[in-house]
Amino acid sequence: MESPTGTRPTSPAGPADTDATRLYARLLAEPGRPPEALGLDWDAPRLAAATAELRALGLLQPAAAPDPAPADTAVSVDTAVRQLLLDTDRRVTALVTALRHARDSVDRLHTGYLPVQQHHRTGTGLELVRGADRIAALLEDAARGARTEALSLRPGQDLSGPALAGKLARERLALAHGAALRTIYPAAALRRPAVLAHVRELTSAGARIRAAHSLPLWLIVVDARLAILPAPGSGPDGGGPAAAAVVVREPALVALVAELFEYFWSAAWTPPELAPEEREVTDRQLIVLRMLAAGLTDAAIARKLEVSERTVRRLVAELTAGLGAESRFQAGVHAARRGWI
Repeated sequence: MESPTGTRPTSPAGPADTDATRLYARLLAEPGRPPEALGLDWDAPRLAAATAELRALGLLQPAAAPDPAPADTAVSVDTAVRQLLLDTDRRVTALVTALRHARDSVDRLHTGYLPVQQHHRTGTGLELVRGADRIAALLEDAARGARTEALSLRPGQDLSGPALAGKLARERLALAHGAALRTIYPAAALRRPAVLAHVRELTSAGARIRAAHSLPLWLIVVDARLAILPAPGSGPDGGGPAAAAVVVREPALVALVAELFEYFWSAAWTPPELAPEEREVTDRQLIVLRMLAAGLTDAAIARKLEVSERTVRRLVAELTAGLGAESRFQAGVHAARRGWI
C-alpha cells in the first residue's frame, strides 16, 4: 500500500531510517571506531543525540579493554535485550529484598521493642495491626482518607458476598473523593464470576483494573503517604484469624512500595473482559500504525502523509483509544496481537 505522497510506507520488518539507526549501522560496519571518528557529516548536537539514544537502548556499551578509556562498542540487539532484562531483574530483586527486610524489621521492632515502649506514638512511621476486624477498620479509614490515588495488588481473593461487598464499598469511598483507583488482580481470579462481576462494577465506577499472571504479595498505597503490607506469617490476602498488617508511613518506604506497584502495573494488561469493543481501523490509521512500528517520529510521518504533526498526534490518539491502550508502545502490542502490523 502506498502513502498519499506516492512513496511506499516503511515496512515494519525493514530498518527504520533515523539518525540513531544510521549511526548504529555505521558502527556495526566499522567496529572499534568511536562515533565521532566515522566521518559523518553531522553537527555535534545531532551526533550526540543519536549516540545518546543508542546508549539509552544499550546498543552502545563501553568496550572491555585494558585501555583506561576504551571506545564505546556497538553490540547486537540480542545482547542489549539480555542486558536490559538482567538489569530489570536486578532492580526487581532488590525491591523485593528491601520489602522483605522492611517487613522483618517491623516484626522485630514490634515483638522485641514495642513492649518496652510505654505508649503508642501516633506519629510513628511503622505500625503493626493484628486481627481481621482492626485490619478492616484500617482499610476503611485509608479509603475514606484517599484524595489523590489508591493503588493495590490483590493476589488472593475472599469470594464471599460480604467480603466482596465490603471491598466494593471501600473502593467506592476512594473514588467518591476523587482519588484515582488502580488495582491489579491475578488473571486466574477473574475467571471467577463473583470476582469478575465485582471488577466490572469497579470499572464502571471509574477504577482502572489490570491483570497479571502472578503477584508476590498484597499491598495498598494511599496518596503516597501510607502503605499497607501483610505482616510476616499472614495469608496472601490478609485473611485468617491471626491476620496482621504492617502500616508504613515513612515516606521513603512508602515510595519504595509504590515503585514496586508501578513495576507490576507496567507489566500487567487490561483483561479482555474489560477492554473496549474492537473496531475497524481505517487505511490511514493502518499506515500510521506501520510507520510507528517502523520507528518513524511524528514529524517523519507528517512529512510522508503531507499533513501536520498535530494531525498525526490526533490519529495516534484515536488509535490508542480504539485499541484500549494507554501508551503508543501498548497500542503497538495490541495491534500486533490483532494482526494489524
